[in-house]
Amino acid sequence: MDIDALREDLVLDACLRGQAFRLNSTWGLFSPRAVDAGSLLLLERLEVSSDTVALDLGCGYGPLGLAIAAAAPAGQVHMVDRDFLAIEYSRLNARQNNLDNVEIYLSNGFSAVPEDLALDLVVSNLPAKVGNEMFRLMFHDAHQRMRPGARIVVVTVNGLRDFVKKSFRETFGNSEKIKQGRTHTVTAATRE
Repeated sequence: MDIDALREDLVLDACLRGQAFRLNSTWGLFSPRAVDAGSLLLLERLEVSSDTVALDLGCGYGPLGLAIAAAAPAGQVHMVDRDFLAIEYSRLNARQNNLDNVEIYLSNGFSAVPEDLALDLVVSNLPAKVGNEMFRLMFHDAHQRMRPGARIVVVTVNGLRDFVKKSFRETFGNSEKIKQGRTHTVTAATRE
């Protein structure tokens, strides 16, 4: 095994929402070899307008947020993660894909997201193991910062779909299953 080779960046060529991206990743980040099936499922069903103000919650190395930024050239995408390495790689990937309508910063959930930021869209590939309490905090905080009519769209492993549905109904008063695949479910809610 070549340890030095393991230290080198992994470089991914991905087609996201019909656009080509070159993404760098590394070991220790989620799905370092390829954009995961859940993110791809979410992106293929996501509606984005050219002036969308969005938040990618738990951005990893950036596939969701960067795809949204490319689709919303007159908008702005905030990309947050609690992992400094994810932030570093998201910034690198934004630069190398010539996307400057992004703000990328460390945040545990919404802890560092500006309180006055009015969002049209919140997306997340929810990690299965952060705990229900963190999900409830994230959904509540998303609701507080979303404009009326704004949407939150998340993808989860199928085992969490009922919890997300129940939590969205409690927080937003509604829940919509967008797509259920073999392993993942995309669920949305609208702030009324």
